[in-house]
Amino acid sequence: MNRKYTTLILLLVSTCCGVAFTQTQRQVKRPPNIVFILADDLGYGDVSCYGQQRFRTPHIDRLATEGMKFTQAYAGTAVCSPSRSSLFTGQHTGRTPVRGNIAVPPEGQYPLPDSSVLIPQLLKQAGYATGCFGKWGLGGPGTSGDPVNKGLDEFFGYNSQTLAHNYYPYHLWHNREKIMLPENRGGRSVTYAPDLIHQKTLAFIDQHKDQPFALFVTTVIPHAEMVAPPAHMKRTIGKFGPEKPYIGPDTAAPGFAKSGPYLSQPYPQAAFAAMVLVLDDQVGQIMAKLKQLHLDDNTIVVFTSDNGPSDEGGKNSAYFNSSGGFRGLKRDLYEGGIRMPFVVRWPGHVKPGVVSSQMIAFWDMLPTFTELAGVKNPTRIDGVSVVPTLTGKGTQQQHPYLYWEFYEQGGKVAARMQQWKAVRLNMATAPNGPMELYDLTADPSERHDVAKQHPDVVARFEQIFTKEHVPSPAFQFVAKKSNGD
Repeated sequence: MNRKYTTLILLLVSTCCGVAFTQTQRQVKRPPNIVFILADDLGYGDVSCYGQQRFRTPHIDRLATEGMKFTQAYAGTAVCSPSRSSLFTGQHTGRTPVRGNIAVPPEGQYPLPDSSVLIPQLLKQAGYATGCFGKWGLGGPGTSGDPVNKGLDEFFGYNSQTLAHNYYPYHLWHNREKIMLPENRGGRSVTYAPDLIHQKTLAFIDQHKDQPFALFVTTVIPHAEMVAPPAHMKRTIGKFGPEKPYIGPDTAAPGFAKSGPYLSQPYPQAAFAAMVLVLDDQVGQIMAKLKQLHLDDNTIVVFTSDNGPSDEGGKNSAYFNSSGGFRGLKRDLYEGGIRMPFVVRWPGHVKPGVVSSQMIAFWDMLPTFTELAGVKNPTRIDGVSVVPTLTGKGTQQQHPYLYWEFYEQGGKVAARMQQWKAVRLNMATAPNGPMELYDLTADPSERHDVAKQHPDVVARFEQIFTKEHVPSPAFQFVAKKSNGD
């Protein structure tokens, strides 16, 4: 009897060890989950790990402490839709299909074409579940740019960035279903959209915990209007000195329907701080969910923003030093409009507490994620994988230069080459007009134009501007601001 029991126990132990070994093998072979958190109009200096002094962002700061903080990371451009297009296609704004914020009735922005191949479509080839929660802005419902037509298993949030100006909207989208929020009708503020979107975000992680997933959290925070739930406002009201109320059309025009313009806010600075605290809390809850499900060690988490800060809705960027000492805001191709906070956490691969000066841009994310997933890149991309920088293994391919276009305010182009930064304004009326040149090493705030002292460098940038602009019939440099931002 003892021998039989001993044999049985050995058999069970052997079987369990074999199962455990197989599970370990699967876990090792499983590619990392990807969580990409994209804030909206959050400046380089708007989080405390990048110098914010007016309030703290402990959960975002922890990502930086446990991962890598980049000091020379750039958005796709200086406004929402084209920056996202650059991110998802791996192409800079001289080539990516969506290069401006053009609203297309009845809802949404100029759509990505069928020919565009996005990160979610590529990751699905490797068996990833894909989701996007927040703001889209790359094609209205039923168009070729509809998120469900671009490789996303699940989308929940605002399709149109114009409607995303309001935090208590009348509807959101869940894939192809229009989700009505009647409790917000009549000017009522009941369902705070970022809270509802965040619940769906956490549910997506729960639902796909047993397979690789790529989650794009494209939050609308802290894009104007300036509004946060009452509980968060209690944390900030009275902490930012005398406030100048922002008066929106809800006061000026009785009966205003929430469909774009910003609502009034008596405490815009307190509201801005409260909104960033909401965002920071949500980052903390995402990390807690990953830890609860034992996924955090095999998940690469990226936190960044789509473009520089704005003063819309009553916010005072100068008061918060939102641009982090750099020149410019949203819609500027100076550093303040495009240089972003950018933090990456990936335990066991990215060493904690590292500060990197590696120059990277949004279009690098596509080849980075495809390398991690083991799939091929499309043929026409501008990005390079930054996996060597993240892991410290291999040789990092360097950009000879970076390039941006912006189609509003008369049109602007810019490029970065080593320490040099070139900017040209008024492209609609003077495409060969004067070029500004800055030495970012000596002059990171871009205050001293040295173009006349360096004609050889200017000549090189002239070649870059000519080479990198691919004409687009849909997007032309114009003197007036595009709609839909």
